[in-house]
Amino acid sequence: MNISVEITLLPLQNEYETLIKEFIKVLRLSEFKVLENPLSTQIYGPYLPLMNFLVSSIEECFGNIESGVVNLKIVKSDRSDYIPNF
Repeated sequence: MNISVEITLLPLQNEYETLIKEFIKVLRLSEFKVLENPLSTQIYGPYLPLMNFLVSSIEECFGNIESGVVNLKIVKSDRSDYIPNF
């Protein structure tokens, strides 16, 4: 089963831009398809491997920040090729 995950990292501290960029670099180095926009990052792949990767990546990220929030939206399908048709 493939999933699409929209992820937003919100460090609640100064120097938040650097922390966000470092987190995105970790996502980019993964085996999964990653798409970015100014508000969030989307990552696509098989459910279990992707969720395991996200759990470990978020845990590592939380170890590097004082306080923060991660928002996730998970869709049960691979929406990476979605093109609006309206």
